[in-house]
Amino acid sequence: MKQPSLLERLAALDTNTVSVALDFLGLPGATHGLLPLWDCPKIVGRASTIQLGPKTDARPTVHLISPVIDAVNTDDRVLVIAGGVDGISCWGDILANAACAKKIRGSVIDGYSRDIEGSESIDYPVYGRGITMISARNRVIQTGSGEPVQVRGVTVHQDDYVIADRCGAVFVPAARIEEVLDLGERIARRQDGMVAAVRTGRSVAKVMHDKEFEAINQGGTK
Repeated sequence: MKQPSLLERLAALDTNTVSVALDFLGLPGATHGLLPLWDCPKIVGRASTIQLGPKTDARPTVHLISPVIDAVNTDDRVLVIAGGVDGISCWGDILANAACAKKIRGSVIDGYSRDIEGSESIDYPVYGRGITMISARNRVIQTGSGEPVQVRGVTVHQDDYVIADRCGAVFVPAARIEEVLDLGERIARRQDGMVAAVRTGRSVAKVMHDKEFEAINQGGTK
């Protein structure tokens, strides 16, 4: 039987479980304030990082993010966009259609999106801080790509693993993905067992006692 890929294993988890695994391992990665900007599905993939910043002169520039989209040649990419300016868009429907054509899996924006109905109409997932109608043109530019970026206080590197769902977005360092997945799968099994236990009437105080849950990190769950 074919073994599931790393991305398939990550997709079988959720952000809550991955966040707990990162906690146990002492790794940053869980964020807050980046939520689905329409009722979009979970996204799982590898980060293509993009850094934005305010436009400080009147010189014309290539539209932000478009060079990164043009360069994508695999089907595992999630655009991770940092440096968004409050109230100003750094995503819209034309970019969404271009990304969809390149089989990009979605965008996680530490910033705002406009034209969100355009992304929704093509089922392109967008996670971010909020929605606005104010265009980025002549206000925000792309200053870099493929380099480490700061997203809600978390450093995200090119090719790190990304999972985003209704609870938010989590980033996993590529070098630690197997360790995080192994622990996350143990956590998921333990949590499923805890749910089953309380449904049968077992005391929730006992089921959720710290010593019960900490046993996961000691390899106590198969």
